[in-house]
Amino acid sequence: MNWIILIIAGLCEVGFTYSLGRVKGATGTEWWTWITVFGVLYVLSAVLLAKATQTIPLGTAYPVWTGIGAVGAVLVGILIFREPATFWRLFFLTTLIGSIIGLKSLS
Repeated sequence: MNWIILIIAGLCEVGFTYSLGRVKGATGTEWWTWITVFGVLYVLSAVLLAKATQTIPLGTAYPVWTGIGAVGAVLVGILIFREPATFWRLFFLTTLIGSIIGLKSLS
């Protein structure tokens, strides 16, 4: 169950990254809406990470959490914010995914 919580925490991290991207171009009420979404997802992500570390070793949970967030942030950047998808960027993204899978399989 705590692995599911950890994955949700990582997805919340992706969500607050997306919100941060939306804050960049917003003004007025829209800015406040996105910054509020950012804050809620940020706190929820940290709380869920803390919950997951009750049974998952911190040395595994934290890298998996940040890895999910990093992979998700890169994918959001490429797919939504039209950032470049260069060979090296995708190569290192694949390496990161392999590392996350490796950590999960060792726990």
